[in-house]
Amino acid sequence: MRGGSSEQVRSVAFEKYVKPALREGRTRFSIAVKDVMQDLVSKGFPPANTPQVCSALRKKEFLQNHGIEIEGIDGPPSKMSTTVVFRYRLANQRGGRNREPFVSAASELRLEEDPDVWAERVTGKIRGLLKQEIAQLGGAEAFIRWVRSEDEDAA
Repeated sequence: MRGGSSEQVRSVAFEKYVKPALREGRTRFSIAVKDVMQDLVSKGFPPANTPQVCSALRKKEFLQNHGIEIEGIDGPPSKMSTTVVFRYRLANQRGGRNREPFVSAASELRLEEDPDVWAERVTGKIRGLLKQEIAQLGGAEAFIRWVRSEDEDAA
């Protein structure tokens, strides 16, 4: 593992929990601290470092690097226990907006591209294709005539 023990926590959490959830197209998922602790202790991580695990799983760097945000934290008021469960969602996943197409299009599921940037890039490509089609049909009026016609060769 690279970096310090907090980096080890974030790496294990990403590889074992975040990445598979996003690969499955889920926009919401949970990570139980006790599960991460079990994975880490089996790799030599100190079992008394539960607070470090909890802190690493809510660190801004971890959330931003993977395009996720905390939806809720279940557990005791201290939020520093093996009974804590972090509930995550894709960043900006509010109001019922579905980001699944964004997830499936992200390279290596690292979610490097902001959803708005992705949408602008894709619509820009579509606009370019449509612009070419309109030009080939002789302009906007000819394109509209073709769209309204029943015959594909009407233009």
